[in-house]
Amino acid sequence: MTIKNMKKLTIIGGGPAALILAAELDSKLYHVTICEKKKSVGRKFLVAGEGGLNLTYQSTAKELSEKYSPRDFMEPVIRKFNNQDLIDWLEQLHIPIFVGTSNRVFPRREMKPITVLNKILDQLKSNNVTIRTEQKWTGWSDTGALCFENGEEVVSDLVVFALGGASWRVTGSDGAWRDAFIARGVKVAPFRAANCAFGVDWTERFIAMHQGKPLKNIALNYQGDTVRGELVISKFGLEGNAIYALSEKIQATLATQKTATVYLDLKPTLTIDQIKAKYQKSKLSKVTEILKVDLNLDRTAIGLLKHCSDKATFLNPDVLCKLIKSLPVILQTADELDKAISSLGGIDLEEIDENFQLKKIPNTYAIGEMLDWYAPTGGYLLQGCFSMGFALAAYLNKR
Repeated sequence: MTIKNMKKLTIIGGGPAALILAAELDSKLYHVTICEKKKSVGRKFLVAGEGGLNLTYQSTAKELSEKYSPRDFMEPVIRKFNNQDLIDWLEQLHIPIFVGTSNRVFPRREMKPITVLNKILDQLKSNNVTIRTEQKWTGWSDTGALCFENGEEVVSDLVVFALGGASWRVTGSDGAWRDAFIARGVKVAPFRAANCAFGVDWTERFIAMHQGKPLKNIALNYQGDTVRGELVISKFGLEGNAIYALSEKIQATLATQKTATVYLDLKPTLTIDQIKAKYQKSKLSKVTEILKVDLNLDRTAIGLLKHCSDKATFLNPDVLCKLIKSLPVILQTADELDKAISSLGGIDLEEIDENFQLKKIPNTYAIGEMLDWYAPTGGYLLQGCFSMGFALAAYLNKR
């Protein structure tokens, strides 16, 4: 294709989905421009890396796809670019990775998040991608041109939106694009917090003693799903990877009911019979000491048992042993959307075809968190965004 016949492709948004898309598009076919409203691209990518840049999760592709919802939408996307594909892609960019003890995949310790981002940006530069920052998209003109806050209008052969969801506003992911799409007749579900904390009505005494304390090596069950991991007691309620992984189901309940009850297993490696046996063999007389010494429960776990039970229950060994395996905790509300790691809601998946093209707006695509899908923490969200960007690039390069 001659330069004259190359198509102009504009990407609105500068997150992970947009970056891998731009890196993989054929520079002989497309003039690619990324328009980002912030002063730099990859802001949420860098924020995600503050606690360790968890890029993906090491597992089989089948096990990986089972973590996503809806699975029938995400499974073919993951199949086109799975976790090993992402690892290979990163290493080709000279981003060495390692697998942690929990099978989470990270860049090597000497690779800071900004270094990883710069390696990806180097790839964009070599692919002749233009990046324009401080370019806030505001909608479409009457003729279908892209409109920007500075008054500029841009006509493009193809447009890809990768504007993110509605969590972590400081990164630019504020969901402000929603109204413009609704005005074009595109169905967009309201945003709700995902991978977030949930409120619990703690007593002042409990919070004074246990705020900020972890509950390690526990399991959390909700509606048949069980997640092993950790929780942290906060003044607001419960947070941590175990409850984050159940957030989609919990939010579905809270959308129609005032509360949702999760069940906490404080000793997931022991059966009820094993717990009872340890309790009965104890030579100690005080319940708190039995729980601490013989069952190896820490002060916070014991405090939680006391908080969620009455005195008669706490002093009844049979009932107490059952509670250790299935302690009901009533959740009242999700935390604020802006404090959530990710968001539920976004463009209804019925609005796009199998190649992410919007059915109501020709030559226009949407990828990443602005679509209505869910992934838990642990690298799954980044993997999903990278997979969409790569899959779309592969399609457009053959288009």
